[in-house]
Amino acid sequence: MATIPEPRPGLVVRYDYLWSHEALAGRNQGKDRPTCLVAASDSLANPRYVVLLPITHTPPSGETIGIEIPPKVKQAIGLDDEPSWVIISEYNVDEWPNGGLSPVPGSGGIFAYGFIPPGLFTLIKARFLDLAKARKSEPVRR
Repeated sequence: MATIPEPRPGLVVRYDYLWSHEALAGRNQGKDRPTCLVAASDSLANPRYVVLLPITHTPPSGETIGIEIPPKVKQAIGLDDEPSWVIISEYNVDEWPNGGLSPVPGSGGIFAYGFIPPGLFTLIKARFLDLAKARKSEPVRR
């Protein structure tokens, strides 16, 4: 049986991410996609919460802000070859573990793709925190 990984920053997991516009439309379930775990509450907290950023093939436009994932990183963690962005202008807050996690397709029940490398993750986290402090990011609490 597959085990849910420890929620460590930079971990990329498969999760049914709910976009803010979907939540505003009254939906409560999103599409399974890779997401980057950017923060987790203390391991002793109960319930434990995580902050998840969506990874998408759709280039950011308008108010959406994203950071492109280099092809070498995508290859290293097992994502496809299409260009992808970590969106930092919105996020989901959810309990960990949660029913929105699902195994990576073709992985035999593994829930994580791998980790964003430290240098890139530091950039993602810093830009995300800047937006959050400026109240320019949109949370969806699940």
